[in-house]
Order: sequence, then C-alpha cells, then structure tokens
Amino acid sequence: MKRVSEQFPGVEWVEGAGEFIQIDADKCNACANCVKVCLAGCYEISKKKARIKSLDECMECAACWYACTEGAIGFSWPPGGTGYRSDWG
Repeated sequence: MKRVSEQFPGVEWVEGAGEFIQIDADKCNACANCVKVCLAGCYEISKKKARIKSLDECMECAACWYACTEGAIGFSWPPGGTGYRSDWG
C-alpha cells in the first residue's frame, strides 16, 4: 500500500519497511541533534532521552545517525531496499 504526504509533495512511502532505526537509551545524552536534523520530525526528547515519535514520514536519509555524536542511534537501510520513494530519485 502506498501513502503520500501533503508535507512532502512528490514523495510516497510503501508499507513493510520494518524497524530500521533503534535508539540506545544508555548512550543517549539528550543533545537533540537527531531532532534538529530530521526534516520529517521523527524524534522528540522525553525524560532526558531521544525517542522515536513516528517513522511514518521518515525519508531514510540517515542524517540522525550521522548527527548522533554519542553513537546512540542504530540505523540500517530497510530490508529489500527502501520504504521511501520520491519523484527525484
């Protein structure tokens, strides 16, 4: 099933991407770098730790993983390729 977003015209998501981002709460220092770099707003800080709010509009760019200086975010591209597709490649 495909899902499009009004926030990101030309982008669609396909179900079945699975869990591809994990946060290690023991390593997280609540710096909020993941919140700052995520264009889709997937993260929030709660109880002094980063937390995944929703991956519904995640663009699988891995910016959160790169921005996490503590190595608290584990990221792997979804199995079978990607759940995210855009008109731009």
